[in-house]
Amino acid sequence: MDEVRDRWQEAVADPGVRVVVAEAGAQPVGLAAVRRDWLDGLYVVPEQWGTGLADALHDRALSLAVELGSKSCRLWVLEHNARARRFYERRGWSANGDTRVVPFPPNPIDVGYSIDLDSRMATP
Repeated sequence: MDEVRDRWQEAVADPGVRVVVAEAGAQPVGLAAVRRDWLDGLYVVPEQWGTGLADALHDRALSLAVELGSKSCRLWVLEHNARARRFYERRGWSANGDTRVVPFPPNPIDVGYSIDLDSRMATP
């Protein structure tokens, strides 16, 4: 998908975006991208699901958001991605009532989530 590739090329080139890449050997197996107030994406290859890699990427991404000056953070997750929604909810994210049509085919619905970073980072 050219649109998705173009979106990520723009994000990586943006000086306000921080990207964390996890590798196993010399292969990328996960990434997280964050900018002030937004978790732009967190992806882990299915072979690494359940290993704790997603947790580590998530926590590092939120730490970077705090370093960028964020007091809260938002993200979009596909409405029908129950696994991802449970992942974020277990980590303190809450659905915020926002929805949007994803701008890439087949144009599913995204649901907005938010988290208060001040209280999350203060919790041991």
